[in-house]
Amino acid sequence: MKRILVPTDFSEQAENALKVAAEIARKNNCEIYLEHSLDMPSQIRGVQNTSGMPESLYFIKLAEKKFEELMKKDYLLPIEVHNAIGHNEIYNDINQAVEEKNIDLVVMGSHGASGFKELFIGSNTEKVVRTSKVPVLVIKNDHAKLDIKDFVFATDFSEKSRWSFNEGLKFAKVVGAKMHLLYVNTPAGFKSTEDATEMMENFVQGMGADNCTLNIHNAFSVEKGILQFTKYKNAQLIGMSTHGRKGLSHFFNGSISEDLVNHANMPVITFRIQ
Repeated sequence: MKRILVPTDFSEQAENALKVAAEIARKNNCEIYLEHSLDMPSQIRGVQNTSGMPESLYFIKLAEKKFEELMKKDYLLPIEVHNAIGHNEIYNDINQAVEEKNIDLVVMGSHGASGFKELFIGSNTEKVVRTSKVPVLVIKNDHAKLDIKDFVFATDFSEKSRWSFNEGLKFAKVVGAKMHLLYVNTPAGFKSTEDATEMMENFVQGMGADNCTLNIHNAFSVEKGILQFTKYKNAQLIGMSTHGRKGLSHFFNGSISEDLVNHANMPVITFRIQ
């Protein structure tokens, strides 16, 4: 991990994410790329009509001033920090920055109680999580120190989720956490303990999962099962796979698990299935 992207609107939630990104960056000698998006009128993006230029330039100058103040924060020392202003919708700017700057991780803030579609950059955050080709770490609170000892990674143990699991393993090493692989056994997709155990053991074979535990938790829904098990383990981080256009976790039958993110009062990291 060498490059971390942090989208910002200069809010308290965005700064919470930046503090976490800074801690990860210091421990792993990473660079941080700050991205602020202004959904600019068409005239800024090359159309000849310049009637909206003064107002747009005002917001650009304001963003530059806020960047200047933010870059002076003590918690960013001695990290190499870059900043940029995008002129499109936030998820487009982020995906473009990920490609152009070879980003390894996106860290973004959210409001904890107002719903996954009401994050600090609005409903676009859902699109960021679903479309990002790199892991996205969602931060909801101010963390004086990112102390992650136990990391619950929920998956369906399908072949498609191997890549995301491998990325989860890498992140667990980055933050020094023990990973707890979780299969949530629901009435709709019930498996016997023997079948579920065999499935999990076959999945991790040859994957370098020596520091992982295998766990089965029975619940009426996947979301509730993850939250129940995470509370039982007293874990500090939840991870899951994402499926490009089908929302947060492909094994949720294509639905978007907003309740999970809303109710999990801790960081959540998502890994898109490749």
